[in-house]
Amino acid sequence: MNNGKNHCKESNSCKGGSCEGCLLSGIEEPKLGEECGVFGMYDLGGADVASSIYYGLFALQHRGQESCGIAVSRTDGPKRNSNICKGMGLVDKVFSAEKLESMKGDIGVGHVRYSTAGASVAENTQPLVLNYIKGTLSLAHNGNLVNAVDLRRELELTGAIFQTSIDSEVIAYLIARERLETPTVEEAVKNAMKKIKGAYSLVIASPRKLIGVRDPFGFRPLCIGKRDDAYILSSETCALDTVGAEFVRDVLPGEIVTITPEGLKSDMSMATKKPARCIFEYIYFARPDSYIDGICVHSSRLTAGKILAQTHPVEADIVVGVPESGNAAAMGYAIESGIPYGTAFIKNSYVGRTFIKPKQSARESSVRVKLNVLKEVVRGKRVVMIDDSIVRGTTSARIVKMLKEAGASEVHVRISSPPFLYPCYFGTDVPSSDQLIAYNHSVDEICEMLGADSLGYLDLDRLSELIGGDDGYCHACFSGDYPVAPPEEDIRGDYEH
Repeated sequence: MNNGKNHCKESNSCKGGSCEGCLLSGIEEPKLGEECGVFGMYDLGGADVASSIYYGLFALQHRGQESCGIAVSRTDGPKRNSNICKGMGLVDKVFSAEKLESMKGDIGVGHVRYSTAGASVAENTQPLVLNYIKGTLSLAHNGNLVNAVDLRRELELTGAIFQTSIDSEVIAYLIARERLETPTVEEAVKNAMKKIKGAYSLVIASPRKLIGVRDPFGFRPLCIGKRDDAYILSSETCALDTVGAEFVRDVLPGEIVTITPEGLKSDMSMATKKPARCIFEYIYFARPDSYIDGICVHSSRLTAGKILAQTHPVEADIVVGVPESGNAAAMGYAIESGIPYGTAFIKNSYVGRTFIKPKQSARESSVRVKLNVLKEVVRGKRVVMIDDSIVRGTTSARIVKMLKEAGASEVHVRISSPPFLYPCYFGTDVPSSDQLIAYNHSVDEICEMLGADSLGYLDLDRLSELIGGDDGYCHACFSGDYPVAPPEEDIRGDYEH
């Protein structure tokens, strides 16, 4: 998260990229970040799982590129026999073939992480591995708690010592403490769930069990797969495909699933009547080949584009998408409108989230490092440009400028989500309202600041159509209607994961 630290010198009121001065001076905004991806595996036949977890994390790399880790152990060995490898960077940089070969274990969990500013440090890499009186507990967490600070203070007052600044450690500590008073680890997990509030999908390995947990609102996805004698838990179904596993089903909101040699056991006692799945998983975060709660992500994005064509039509010659999540919505717009679909952007696949950015005084733009325009495709044409969102507006303004410099006669911007007006506290890096361009400006003002010929957003009242008309989703970043009361103090950037 920016937290207002990166702002222009044109305006004393700038909060980090949402003013006209930022657009003119070239302050760059990052794409939205989703906190992480989780993957767990238990091979009941006793085969090693580290390699499969590695490939699962590779498939989930889009969910986090700053750090990753794997922890495995043997269920037929002593209770403290974990083998752990974690590090900063991409999956293929942290793990080598030799390292994976040395990681012996038939049960394990893996994690890929994206963090907001100030928390991208080695100490906060996951999985977290706790050695306590009952053995070893390995935990990977996707989401964000709203009461982490209060819980942390309570635990510290009773002698708890924390090694990280992430809310995931609060969850792990609560489970370990509860386990001292309960007959099973799944009972300890349930007791911990009664205390934590917010978004969490968890994959937990105890000495003899693999456990998957989804918070009662189901903010973050989690699914179950099976390959031969192995059970798998994953943030997305695309990772199941990668390791050759069959999709079994989604973990339901509020469900605790426990995998043992006896099979899979479910506990739904923590479920709530109305879930609140994150709608932005379908708009941006998830890979298009994934299915989340039975909905194809690619189809959701096609639907968004079709709705935009119905509600914000325009005469144009070509429809293009901003890679990657804008492409499917652009196809939907083209199908509905009859305007030809084209590819206008070439993306540099070798640029990660943490490439070395040029100085502000340099002419090179970090947008141009990532994207380049095919001039022959847009020259002399009226272009409809589809993107998934506008946060502060700086990136969108630069892309519009690139298209016009390439010869586009008109650029009509269409956004496959409603305007961001409120921050997210459940694991999506949507900053505070004063940093959001739509909070501070009207659509017409934003259009002028982007240099576009017209601008249209997805209507809030049609958002549910992306998931088949179901109203069990969270749209708080667009509406301010939070399923869980946000914290009184915005501590994101201090205790996020």
